[in-house]
Amino acid sequence: MAIHPSAIIEDGAQIGADVTIGPFCVVGPKVVLGDRVELKSHVVVSGDTQVGADTVIFPFCCIGEIPQDVKFKGEAAKLVIGERNRIREHVTMNPGTEGGGGITKIGDDGFFLAGSHVAHDATVGDRVIIVNQSAVAGHCVIEDDVIIGGLCGIHQFVRIGQGAIIGALTMVTNDVIPHGLVQGPRGELDGLNLVGLKRRGVSRADISGLRVAFQTLKDGEGSFLERARRLGEETESDYVAQMVEFILADTDRHFLTPR
Repeated sequence: MAIHPSAIIEDGAQIGADVTIGPFCVVGPKVVLGDRVELKSHVVVSGDTQVGADTVIFPFCCIGEIPQDVKFKGEAAKLVIGERNRIREHVTMNPGTEGGGGITKIGDDGFFLAGSHVAHDATVGDRVIIVNQSAVAGHCVIEDDVIIGGLCGIHQFVRIGQGAIIGALTMVTNDVIPHGLVQGPRGELDGLNLVGLKRRGVSRADISGLRVAFQTLKDGEGSFLERARRLGEETESDYVAQMVEFILADTDRHFLTPR
């Protein structure tokens, strides 16, 4: 363990093995830092916050401070961050609220670039990348392998399905299907994240099945939900089934639909 003499570790904090805490960091009394966590310098970790093993937090991050929600009245709330995350400069992450379940969850192996924000009661999956100055609002669900480009805003209660990609400078106000490609000042569903699918080694047959499914959602008869239900009855592809399950699940938002 290496703790700089200028760092403040409040009584009650739990510090794992081989943790590094740099100059002028502040660690609150309810914080749990897993093994080999590194706080570079000038990092504030407060509240009821757990940081998983091998996570690195860069200077001037504020992790676990109270939610930016006027309804928050000091109730018990948690922030749980998984393992091997890279949290770059000036990132903010807030715990949950009573109205949203009381917990914000961050998965493993994420990359949160400078100035990005994860708000109260959000759930962020594994291997998610949030690029500089993008903000995920309260109660959002960001599934595994999502990439959110720079200067994006994700509206509260929005769900973004696994493997989707959001282009830079996009405001996302409705749910995004798994593996979708969204871009534009007001985000529109422009296709599939084909590059991401290929990078993850998805077979050509599965990608072809997703492309056919996307065209069915775009041009088929009936409403968007009716097209999705038909796809669910006909498909043999696990990837298409995942997309259908996502579309038919309960949600507080409408969907971004193919234009």
